[in-house]
Amino acid sequence: MMSVVPDAAAFCGFYVGKADTSLFNEASQVILARDGRRTTLSMMNDYKGALTDFALVVPVPVVLRRDQVKVIEKKTFDRLDAYSAPRLAEYFDRDPCEPEVMMSATPGGATRGRRVSDGLGVKVEDSFSVGEYDIVLLSAKESDGLEAWLVQNGYRIPQGAAPALRPYILQGMKFFVAKVNLAAQAKSGAQFLRPLQFTYESEKFMLPMRLGMINASGPQDLIVYVLSREGRVESTNYRTVKLPANMTLPTYLRDGKQFTDFYKTMFDQQARRENYKAVFTEYFWDMSWCDPCAADPLSREELVAAGVSWLPEGSGVPPTQGRRPPPPTGASPVMLTRLHVRYTRDSFPEDLAFQETKDRQNFQARYVLQHPWRGSPDKCKAAADYLKSVRDRQDREAKALANLTGWDVNDIRRRQSRAPMVTPR
Repeated sequence: MMSVVPDAAAFCGFYVGKADTSLFNEASQVILARDGRRTTLSMMNDYKGALTDFALVVPVPVVLRRDQVKVIEKKTFDRLDAYSAPRLAEYFDRDPCEPEVMMSATPGGATRGRRVSDGLGVKVEDSFSVGEYDIVLLSAKESDGLEAWLVQNGYRIPQGAAPALRPYILQGMKFFVAKVNLAAQAKSGAQFLRPLQFTYESEKFMLPMRLGMINASGPQDLIVYVLSREGRVESTNYRTVKLPANMTLPTYLRDGKQFTDFYKTMFDQQARRENYKAVFTEYFWDMSWCDPCAADPLSREELVAAGVSWLPEGSGVPPTQGRRPPPPTGASPVMLTRLHVRYTRDSFPEDLAFQETKDRQNFQARYVLQHPWRGSPDKCKAAADYLKSVRDRQDREAKALANLTGWDVNDIRRRQSRAPMVTPR
């Protein structure tokens, strides 16, 4: 494809930030929906300049009919980007002087595999949308069940919220719960070219990208969202690697700019180490649930708009349900693989070719902030041992960040010492 452009463990936690495509100035975005020999390809045009100068050239394996080509809304890309973006999650250490309360096991298996409200004693009384907010009115029989329901549905509440919820439940009160609808928030009045989408039948599962390098003056970024039936999608002619993920990093990265700087620097380091010759997996997940959710799962209508043609009638995830546990069968009709490529004209001499694998092991570029307890070491005997373990952990966090970014570890330690105290919300 070519645009003529003027030169230029359990993953539960509180989602607190994401690294979406806006971080990368020259990023192109593509959606590929693949089912057997059928491919639906959607391309986001990032053209800048006079419309009279616009041209798009896309190699395709077959001659397209008029009914195979259409335009779609930019929000389809926004939704996939928000849902699959690399994310930052945070946790808070418990008071080491308080006894640890263990959750009892649910007969027949862990609660994580159960349906959203099954056995939790929570009832959805009503739900509706107001502007950019999705509202749910709840009643509950017990606080542990309400806390579990809220966590399973992607609401950002602090760990151990049940004691604070209990008095209100005893009074028979209901719960008004609001969450921002990121798709609605993303809408704006900006003028842009709507993405093109076309569908064709071919044995070739590939993405033409070489023509896009004609005007390139340096490394380019490409984000590919691949929707498939069975499992993770990877490149067959370039090495596909997972980004370093799921490690604990210094808490000062909670600041939005700091996390942005970290992710851009980390990705740049990884791309350079691979000599711009690798395809990076940023996300792979069964689209019936997410944990933690950077945005609501896509509805059936949104998946169809993205090119998914194999959903049975009545399937899909309602966009107001937020985070869901995996279905008991473990089967989902749609899998999402997010691939990120940084390439040059020399490092990618061929168009990208793909294959769908049988791998269904969930993965996300997720980074964790573990906020320490801020009490006195004299509070109890366990406190002193705990605070020593925190110092050791923070040293490991500093070294991990330095290794990922190339930043000076002593500067990281100074920033750690100045990090503001954050309390659970």
